[in-house]
Order: sequence, then structure tokens, then C-alpha cells
Amino acid sequence: MTEHEFEKMVLEHKGTIYTVCYMFSTDKDEVADLFQETLINLWKGSNSFRGDADINTWIWKVSLNTCISHDRKQRRRVRTEPLSLNINLFEDTDEGSRQAGLLRQRISKLGPFDRAIVLLWLENLSYEEIGQIVGISPQNVSVRLVRIKEQLKKMQ
Repeated sequence: MTEHEFEKMVLEHKGTIYTVCYMFSTDKDEVADLFQETLINLWKGSNSFRGDADINTWIWKVSLNTCISHDRKQRRRVRTEPLSLNINLFEDTDEGSRQAGLLRQRISKLGPFDRAIVLLWLENLSYEEIGQIVGISPQNVSVRLVRIKEQLKKMQ
């Protein structure tokens, strides 16, 4: 893949990449780092992409694997608490934004694999596409989603 082709691919699919990165972090700097790390991994793997799968599926897979690997590394590190002013200048106060925030907070408590499945489902991918990306059967996707939904309902 030439540099021009890669640039075109990134421009076409940057929304997908950003969505995956944002699902794994809310910190702007960390999302930017994840985005950049994903681009590096896409570039490194671009010559080995044979076109057997849809390019969108490949991009989802690389993006998710990059973010999941980063998430695993972060969980091994000692957590520090950032200094907070207890003020969020960007906080939305309407009910819809609060509901979306609550859902996002609950999803962030799931394991990386389940988080990836939910993200793909929220992006309206078919069970078959989700299965191809995460490496399980469409039936297994269906079963996992039922269990994940139950888990999310039980969370407080």
C-alpha cells in the first residue's frame, strides 16, 4: 500500500478508529495516543493486508486489538489519581446526555472483549461482522450480547 493509499484509507475510516479509541478512554490525550498507535499498527500491517477480508473489518480488528492491548498494559500499571477541580466545563446537563454518560460508564466496567462486542453492536454491525472481527461465531456473539446486556442491567 502506498503512502497516498494509506492516507486515503485513514481519511475514509478515521471515524471508526476514533470510535474504538474513545470507547477505551475518555481522556483526550490518551485517545489521541491510542489513535496514533492504531495508525502505526495499520501502517505496519498494510503490506500484509491481502484483501481476503473487507478493509473495514481489518481496520476494526487492528483498532480493537491495539486498544485492548493498551488496556491490558494499563491495568497492570499502578493507578494514580489525577488532581481534580471537581468542575467539568464540558458536562452536558440534559437527561439524554446523562443517560448516555451512565451507559458509557457501565460499559467501561466490562472486560475489553465484552466492551469490543458492545461497541461493534452499537455501531450496527451484523453478528456475522462482529464475529469476524473478534474471532467468534455469530451465534456466540448473540449469546455474549444477551449476557452483557444482563450484566449492564445489574450494574449500579
